[in-house]
Amino acid sequence: MPSGKQRESGFYSPMELFYSRRIGRKLPDGSEVPLLVGSKAFGRVNSWEYGGFIAATGREEFQEGTASGSEPAALYSSVRLKKQVMGNSSVGMLYVGRNSGDENNGVVDLDGAFRASDWQLSYQIARSYRNDEGDYAASVGLWMPKTSWILGLRSRYVGEKFDIQEVGFVPWRGTWNGALLTGPVWRLQTGAVSQIMVYGGGLFNHEKVDGYADRMAALGYNMQFRKNWGFEIGVTAGRSRDMGVLYNNREATLSSWFNLSPVWEGNLYGGYSRTYNFSRGYLASYGWAGGEIDWKAARILALGSSADIFFEGNPAGAVEEITFNARPYLSWTPVNNLNMRLYVDNLYLRTTGHLERVIGGFLFSYNFRPKSWLYFALNEVQDRSNEYDHEEQLLPNRLHMVNRVNVVKLKYLFYF
Repeated sequence: MPSGKQRESGFYSPMELFYSRRIGRKLPDGSEVPLLVGSKAFGRVNSWEYGGFIAATGREEFQEGTASGSEPAALYSSVRLKKQVMGNSSVGMLYVGRNSGDENNGVVDLDGAFRASDWQLSYQIARSYRNDEGDYAASVGLWMPKTSWILGLRSRYVGEKFDIQEVGFVPWRGTWNGALLTGPVWRLQTGAVSQIMVYGGGLFNHEKVDGYADRMAALGYNMQFRKNWGFEIGVTAGRSRDMGVLYNNREATLSSWFNLSPVWEGNLYGGYSRTYNFSRGYLASYGWAGGEIDWKAARILALGSSADIFFEGNPAGAVEEITFNARPYLSWTPVNNLNMRLYVDNLYLRTTGHLERVIGGFLFSYNFRPKSWLYFALNEVQDRSNEYDHEEQLLPNRLHMVNRVNVVKLKYLFYF
């Protein structure tokens, strides 16, 4: 991961130039590219951190409709170097590549993060290549949480020919966006409220395909309480153009978090926007609400769930679709170095009145030596896609298994 990701505020995140799920990916007919061999190494020497990864995948034939195709054998490789400088700051370099008989695709990145006690400046510059073609991408983020005010500045540019789809996840080709937020902070020494923050600013997003720069004004209010809970309200409004439609966009969001007890924590959130619905091809309202809860039911047992509901409007002002999603989980830790986790992800649509998809997952993790792990994972996906019998006759619509994956992984640390 390039330097500078802000995990607490979430204001700035570098581009994801290496996306491991590209390796052994699923093909259009549901088959998967076979992973033949893979290895990685990492370590630290004084102020340097290093890491390397290599994997080979085999050739795979597949069907796409009535046409047939093939995925060529390929070699994936990655090298990461990072050096700590000036105390807590860092500079680094990343290379990721995929080489096959058909083409070569990859990216080279220079990145870094300069830090002090009350500010961080992060940057990233990348150059892609696909055979003889390539382009540039860059991002920068400045976060300054001072005692009495905050300042956030970020921007990202992705060239039209910046194509790393074989190794990374940067789908926003031909775009340039940015945001500037600032405002006062009051840190209260007594009373129920510990902090109040008000911020405002602007955002823009230029997409070459639309030939237009969306622009918005933003305003937010954040309040935190001494009993470990708080909330934030945010609104944005401006002008946008999508698929040739020019419109006034607006959005309002509310989020809250609660950590009132050592045994449970949670958050609630929701929002409303008027925006372009790309999946349905029109301008309409969109709303959402949800929450998460985590409960330590016992010393060795944790239970929890997330639950979300999404409302899609239509141009007439009616509700077109309501989608429900819930993901309960159970985590059992009988001893400190062993954990078993089980979850079930459920997707329900109002229009059909059925569960449309269920994903079940189980993970066994055993830390048998320092930094050495044994993993076993089982995942199964069921949905209501078309199902046929042995005579190619369409079966009645029902939930059925479409994918099941078992994984065993051993991670062992060698000292030398």
